[in-house]
This record gives sequence, structure tokens and C-alpha cells, in this order.
Amino acid sequence: MKKFRFFSALLAVLLVLSLVVVGCAPKEEPKGDTAKDEKVTLRFAHWRGEDRDAFNEIAKKFTAENPNITIEQDISNSQQYQTKIQAEVRAQGGPDIFTAMPGAVFAGLLTTQVFYELNGEDFISRVPDQLLLPGQDGDKQYAIPYQLVFNIPVFNKAILEEIGYTEDKLPKDWAGFLEMAEKIKAKGITPIIFDSEIGPGQFINPMLMNNMPEDDTLSKVETGETKLTDEWFVKTLEQFKELNDKGYFQKDVLGTKKAGAAALFAQGKGALLAQGSYMMATNKEANPDLKQGLYAPITVPADKMKYEGIHTATFMIGLNKNSKNLEAAKKFMEFLFRPEIAADYAKATGQMLTIKDVKYESEELAAQTTWLDKKTLFQPRYTLKITEVSKATLDAVTDVIGGMSPEDAAQKAQAEVERALKNK
Repeated sequence: MKKFRFFSALLAVLLVLSLVVVGCAPKEEPKGDTAKDEKVTLRFAHWRGEDRDAFNEIAKKFTAENPNITIEQDISNSQQYQTKIQAEVRAQGGPDIFTAMPGAVFAGLLTTQVFYELNGEDFISRVPDQLLLPGQDGDKQYAIPYQLVFNIPVFNKAILEEIGYTEDKLPKDWAGFLEMAEKIKAKGITPIIFDSEIGPGQFINPMLMNNMPEDDTLSKVETGETKLTDEWFVKTLEQFKELNDKGYFQKDVLGTKKAGAAALFAQGKGALLAQGSYMMATNKEANPDLKQGLYAPITVPADKMKYEGIHTATFMIGLNKNSKNLEAAKKFMEFLFRPEIAADYAKATGQMLTIKDVKYESEELAAQTTWLDKKTLFQPRYTLKITEVSKATLDAVTDVIGGMSPEDAAQKAQAEVERALKNK
């Protein structure tokens, strides 16, 4: 009995001690969401250095709402960016959030399988369905265009009004356009400021839009259904040659870069800048007195005109599916696509956006909104998915301006296309 009472007492003491130890142990806290509880730095890669300050301000607002998440911009110029992003994502690395151009660049990134599929994300509904198309592959949404751009020349209203051309009386055919260009030249002003850096890729679109037999004629070059030696493309090159031969471009046109062309235009030395609506804010900053509009040359008789201009839904934003901070990246992407945040971006950069219900304040954006009601074609060059094919079309333009005949330039370009298709 004594042994039994001893062991019973011993067990009781041990039980009490175990309860004390358990009671002193710290309570296990429930595990929270990584994106909510941990400090995260998101890398946002893009090519628009001119937007650095705008995105910095947006990032500050985002971090104020999400104190654990900070945004770090990684900016390269457009050409360096394409090479850099391809290399990084192929190595299974890269930024958490990144941008892509429509067409061949987007198609190239798709092959790396880097994009996080966005189907089902609520913020997709903030963009009209037709403007989502450039970021889709089949029924999957991999990137969402942020900017709505009109890839047609910007014009100086004062210069054109001085020779009798108000915005509602701009030429609607090729003969009328050439007549206007001659009047501008007679005033000692360059009719069209054209640069060799991005000019061919921009100006070829409005030059093609009415020359192509069908809307998808250029893209059919990649299937062999059409050729760059066909009449529609050769005619476009002939018109480029005509503009150059008549002195409607500035001197040393192929030696002029994007920034140099913009500077000439802002100084009033050219009537049209053959770039696009994205330059209007930059031009205004360089010359606050500048009044601008948008206008595309019509390369056919007025009764043959199908389109007044070109539009592109671009600066497409996507998420890296290999990101360790995917939930935080989703939060930042949702933030960017809020109408009020998009309005901040538009005000700071002068860019029109794809997002519904954005309120625009600037005179330049007001000028662009009128184009929402015009008949425009999605940029033909961005329907090309093979980089070498896209490059061949642009090389043909610079070859012609450099002195090659349109026929020879077209044959050279078609040979490049056929090599690309053979090596595909």
C-alpha cells in the first residue's frame, strides 16, 4: 500500500510539473499570408524611362496601402529591354512584374512559358474586351495592355492652319496629302520629321492600312499566303520613296534618332512628327505653347479609304509565374488598373489608357479622345509574330530611304522572310 501511495504521489507531482511547463510554453501564432506579413520588394521591369517619376509616385501610394511591399523599377531602353527580358526569363529568373510589346515580342515571351495566367482576376474586367486581345493566346490572358496609342503622325496645328488646313479639312487622299506637303515645304518648313530609330516601325502602319487588300494581309506574309513583293507592299515603298525624293523628310533623315526628331518638331521645324500619340506630352513639355493634333496620310483615293488611322493597345503588363512574390505582385497589378490610379498615370505621363472610366484632364489627351470614335485599324506590324519577318518589313523602308529601288528593297525583304520561315 505504501508503494502504491508513493507512486500515486509521484505521478501527481509529475502531472503538475508537466502542466506548468505546458502553461509556460509560448502559444503558436497562426501562420499568415506571406504577401501580408513579410517584407517584400517587387521588381517591376519596363522600357519607359520617361515614366520613372510617375511610377515612383504610384509606388508610394501602393506602399502606403501595403506597408510590407515596396516597388523597385528596373528600366532599360526599348531595344535593350527586349534582349534583357528574354535572357532573364529563359534562365527561369526575371522580374516579378514585367511589360511586353504586342506581336513578335509577346509571341517570343510566350515560348518561354513565363507568364502567369490572368484569367479569373477581377481587374481584367476594367479593360474593354477588344483591347485585351493583344495579350491573349487562344483563350488565355497572359498580359493586359495598359496604354492605348494611336500610331499616326502628330501635327502642329499652327503650321497647318497658317496654310489653310484646319483639323476638319485635312486631306483625305494621297494627292491632297502631297499638295499639302508641298505647301508646307514652300514655307521653309519640313513637312514630315522622320527618325530612323522608331520611325519605320511607326509610320509604316498608316502607310499600309489602306494599301493592304485585307486587314490581315501583312500577317499572311508569315504563312506564305502573301509576299512583300506583292503590289500592295511595293506601292507602299514607292510612296515612301516619293516622300523622300520630293524632300518632304528632313535632311539626314536616317541619321536622326527618336529624341532628335522630337526636338525638331517641338522647335516648330516640322509640320508632322511621324511617331505617335505617345509623343504629345513630351512635345508639350518641350514647348508649352505647342498645339497638337493627330493625322494619318491617306495613301489611296478618298473613295477607297477604309481607315483613318492606327491604334495599338500596348505596354502590356504581365506577371512572372516563377516569382516568389506572386501574391504581392497581383496586388500591385490590381492597383495599377484602378481607374483613379490610371488617371494619376495619365496626368503625369500624358498617355491614354485602356482602362474604363479614367478621367483625363490634359489638352493632349482630349485631342486623342476624339479618335475613339474614328475608324482605326490595329497596328498591322504587331500582327507579325516572327521577329525576323517584322524586321524585314522595316529594313525595306530604310533601304528605300537610303536609295534602293522599291522593287529591290521588296525582293530583299521577301528573301529575308523566306529564310526566316525556312528556319522556323
